[in-house]
Amino acid sequence: MAFVGKKFPNVSIDAISEMGDDMKINIFEEAVNKKTKVLLFWYPKDFTFVCPTELHAFQAALPEFEQRNTMVVGASCDTNEVHFAWLNTAKDNGGIEGVTYPLLADTHRHLSSILDILDQEVNYDAEGNESFEGSNVSYRATYLIDETGKVFHESVNDMPLGRNVKEYLRLIDAYSHVQKHGEVCPANWEEGAVAMSADRQSVAEYLSAHLN
Repeated sequence: MAFVGKKFPNVSIDAISEMGDDMKINIFEEAVNKKTKVLLFWYPKDFTFVCPTELHAFQAALPEFEQRNTMVVGASCDTNEVHFAWLNTAKDNGGIEGVTYPLLADTHRHLSSILDILDQEVNYDAEGNESFEGSNVSYRATYLIDETGKVFHESVNDMPLGRNVKEYLRLIDAYSHVQKHGEVCPANWEEGAVAMSADRQSVAEYLSAHLN
């Protein structure tokens, strides 16, 4: 199910804070009530392999997201207790000690099911009842939500493929430019580059100036 251009699901999910406190987070309400953008990234499982590299990469870039008025939230289907144990495991032992943004604990697969990002296959028995196969963990899905709660980017990676954090910063910059100036951002656009008006004359001038 594609959510780009639609409001993010208005649901509250268990989470854990950087201090280890249990809490609830509603991504939609965070964006709307705090007038902030939100980057929500899902990863398959705590105490695994590619996952800690991503969590540390988002942590390293956290000041850049904050400069862009963007809240970062991680998410998996693990429990808060498992999150807490991983948060208290040192880097040199495969842990995520030092991560300060909140982590959702979608243990009941409520939000991940709505988003349709679980690694599971639906089968049906002779009576038509659903049965599920697969690991029942999330893919590496990423959502960018604006200050109105609307999703302006979503992407889903397979399990072995880690994300490029810089690309999300670029997407936030591009969307913020659109919000501020009403222009559209061409391929490979980065902050400070020339954008375009959404008309034939502007695209013709852009292509003539940049692709010859």
